Amino acid sequence: MSDRDPHLSRFIRQSMARAMLDAETEHALAVAWRDSRDEAALHRLIEAYARLAVSIAGRFRRYAVPFDDLIQQGNLGLMRAAEKYDPDNGARFSTYATWWIRASMQEYVMRNWSLVRTGTNAAQKKLFFHLRRLQARAEDDPARREAISHAVARELDVPIDQVEIMMGRMSGPDLSLNTPQSDDEDGREWQEALEDDMPPTEDAVLGRLETTRRRTLLHAAVRTLPQRERDIVARRHLQDDPCTLNELGQEMGISKERVRQLEERALERIRTYMHRAHSDVVPA
Repeated sequence: MSDRDPHLSRFIRQSMARAMLDAETEHALAVAWRDSRDEAALHRLIEAYARLAVSIAGRFRRYAVPFDDLIQQGNLGLMRAAEKYDPDNGARFSTYATWWIRASMQEYVMRNWSLVRTGTNAAQKKLFFHLRRLQARAEDDPARREAISHAVARELDVPIDQVEIMMGRMSGPDLSLNTPQSDDEDGREWQEALEDDMPPTEDAVLGRLETTRRRTLLHAAVRTLPQRERDIVARRHLQDDPCTLNELGQEMGISKERVRQLEERALERIRTYMHRAHSDVVPA
C-alpha cells in the first residue's frame, strides 16, 4: 500500500476526526475493559486514540518504511497499552499509550531497516534513533568535528566502541557478499576478500591427532601407577568435582600430608613416562 491508498487515507481522516475522550469517560472505559472484559469499551478506547498512532507514525517516515505498516504497528502498541493499563494508577491512558505506540514502531523500524540485526541492547537503540542528528550537529561545530564519536558518546552516555560500531552500520546500505568488488566481468566477489581466521586444515588435523596421542599416553601412564596412587590421581585430577586432600585422607585412613606425597610421586611418574614415550617417537 502507498500513502495514497484510499483505504489508508480514509482511516487517517476518520482517526484524526474523532474527538479525544475526557478523563472520566476514559477511566470508565478502561475499568470496564479491565474488570469485565467489555469489548465495546475496548473498541471505543482504541478508536478514540488511533489518532496517536497516525501522528507518531509521521515521525518515523524518514526511515523509509511503509507508512501503513507504521500505523499498523502503532495500533498493535495501542492494543498492548490497553491490555496493560491500570486506570487506577493516576496516569491518563493517552500518556501511557504513547510510550507503547512509539516502542512498537521503534521495534518495527529497527527490525526492518537492515538485514543485519541492529539495536540488540539499550545503547544501540539509543544510538540508532539519535546518531545522525548528533553527527550533523557535531559536523557543524568546528570545535567538535575532530571527535564526533566522542561527542556522541558523551551526549548519549554510551560507550565509545558502541558509537563506532553503529556509525559503521549506518554508513551505507546492506550489500550482498556476492556483489562484485568492481565492474570488471571477472571481478572478485566481496566474500572472496573475507579473511578466514580459522587455522589451516592441515594444522587443525595435526592438532587433533596430537591431542589424541597425548590423551592416549596419559591414560597409559596412569595405568602403570600402583592402585592407591592411581585412585588419588583419578579423584584429584580426572573428575569434574575433584576431592580434597583431607577427604581422600579420611577415606584411605592416612593423613592429608601423606596423600599429597603420594600425589606428587604419582604425577612425577606420569611426567617421566610421558617424557620417555615422547623421546621414543622418531620423526618421520
